[in-house]
Amino acid sequence: MSNPSSDPRAGTRRRLVLTGAAAWLMATAAGAKTSPPALIPIQVWKGPACGCCQDWIRHLEAHGFQVQASDSGNTDARLRLGVELRYGSCHTALVGGYAIEGHVPAREIKRLLLERPQAIGLAVPAMPIGSPGMDGPEYGARKDPYDVLLLSKNGGTRVYQSYR
Repeated sequence: MSNPSSDPRAGTRRRLVLTGAAAWLMATAAGAKTSPPALIPIQVWKGPACGCCQDWIRHLEAHGFQVQASDSGNTDARLRLGVELRYGSCHTALVGGYAIEGHVPAREIKRLLLERPQAIGLAVPAMPIGSPGMDGPEYGARKDPYDVLLLSKNGGTRVYQSYR
């Protein structure tokens, strides 16, 4: 009786079987339907007539957020979420337990949700031209530099991301 490990054809057969299995798996995976990524729920409070707020909401939706907007104004929400007035802007949001104040880019919100720092949230104080929602054709190509601030629970801040 021959030893299968001494049969030179055994290695070739094994390689053929493994190659065929790998090709089948790759073909199956390539043809498999993938579901779209889940939308990230975010609640936004804004004034009813604020056009730049609506533009910011469109920015969020284009980047995978599912927005629930309230036109009741944002003062009460800002206070309830612990965002100091000096960091205020025209809209306030809540996502994943974090406050978002002002024209914060979707990219930084996603980063915040990924990193999960001990913080109140993020803010872009005032309304810098060139930030999401403040970047429409009415502003031309103008882009003011601005910082996205990380709001600490102890009242401090640090620059989370700069846009220049």
